[in-house]
Amino acid sequence: MKKINLKITALLIIIAIVPFLFMNCSTKESIDDDTETESEVEVVIDDTGFEATDWTTETHSKEADPNFDEIFDDTAVKRVDIVISEDNWDVMLDDMTDLYGTFGNSRGGGGSFSDEDPVFVPASVFYNNIEWYKVGVRFKGNSSLQSTWQSGNYKLSFKLDFDEFEDDYPQIDNQRFYGFKKLSLKNNYLDESMLREKVAADVFKNAGLAVSHTAFFTVYVDHGDGPQYFGLYTLVEEVDDTVIDTQYSSDDGNLYKPDGDAASFASGTYDEDEYVKKTNEDEADFTDVSNLLSILHDGTRTSDAATWRTNLDAVLDTDVFLKYLAVNTVIQNWDTYGRMTHNYFLYNNPDTSKLEWIPWDNNESLEYGKMGGSLPLDFSGLSSSSWPLIGYLYQDDVYKAKYDAYVQEVVDGPFNTSTIQALYTTYSSLVEPYATTEVDGYTFLNSSSDFYSAITTLKSHVSSRASAVNTYLNK
Repeated sequence: MKKINLKITALLIIIAIVPFLFMNCSTKESIDDDTETESEVEVVIDDTGFEATDWTTETHSKEADPNFDEIFDDTAVKRVDIVISEDNWDVMLDDMTDLYGTFGNSRGGGGSFSDEDPVFVPASVFYNNIEWYKVGVRFKGNSSLQSTWQSGNYKLSFKLDFDEFEDDYPQIDNQRFYGFKKLSLKNNYLDESMLREKVAADVFKNAGLAVSHTAFFTVYVDHGDGPQYFGLYTLVEEVDDTVIDTQYSSDDGNLYKPDGDAASFASGTYDEDEYVKKTNEDEADFTDVSNLLSILHDGTRTSDAATWRTNLDAVLDTDVFLKYLAVNTVIQNWDTYGRMTHNYFLYNNPDTSKLEWIPWDNNESLEYGKMGGSLPLDFSGLSSSSWPLIGYLYQDDVYKAKYDAYVQEVVDGPFNTSTIQALYTTYSSLVEPYATTEVDGYTFLNSSSDFYSAITTLKSHVSSRASAVNTYLNK
């Protein structure tokens, strides 16, 4: 009996000790299973006593206003260098392997898709021989990130957060990059022209809509072996940073980045978890989006259209939405509302207490596209119940007339054929030396001829859209 009791006692001790052994054995590959939005890995925090010798009010301080002329210059391709320690680069790659499987292996080695964000690591960012210190750097994207990684391409998009690590490094408290806290470096995924993100943003902006500023940058990354050219990127202003801060009178309103079924605003899809808040996250107030859903589907739409429009106009800036819809449909952009339940923001403008539509992620615009292709100008084939913000408004004669007027405005102004073809010529000449010298393993081009062919296609596309608008408006 004693032997049996001793064996049981020993077994109980082992059971009690083993969890603590695993808890104390952290590795770079370890992931917190309870994390839902961001991976937890062992990021290397070192050199905590450095001195921020390049720091100036204009370049690094939160007190400086965003310098759009310096950072978003339409007339130049600027260079940014990212220097990451070898250990933290390994952390980033190991984390990606955990999220998306083996690099270059589209068939296995890990999950095919992840709803977790890749891990931030501290890195130095250099621009014009000035250093920004311990900047939070991570890979970014959804399906584009997965596809690029699994295809064995290192031209991955990056997100930069300049004070992400301020708790670890007090020297960088409220660090900014010429007034910007956060920026995205987008890799022009599946865009052989490398112009789509930039030109689409220009068209939205010239139509008078709130949209991110964009600019061309070359990106070099040094992760231990010297600077490696990662290619030509498009720098994109973050909506939840300076877009709402500078393009509206106040940034106090609710900002949403809907993603999932609820982003369709179809009946019965309401889900606060999918109306992802980017501001006022701690306030459980979603009445603006719930009111929009309720009014959109109210029975007065068919019984008393004037009352329905009045109520809808009180919660949604329908003029902004219809102008956005006209631009988006004329230029063609399939990867957003109407085909996909993502890639837009809604901001409750404090001046009007109305939700306003803000476009986002336009790298696959200016083409017919995938997943059934871009919507036709008359939205034929669209399921109105599935995409009611388009279907129900277009079915209303008053809203349809406004939409048609905006369609005409788009081709007469911001997407005028000669204007846009000239813009393609200007931008393609600007980026050509950098686009055509991307290197194997860091590019979506098979050869430089892909770039030239893509520019020709874009110029033909704008002509074809003018013809399509003419046919639509005169049928």
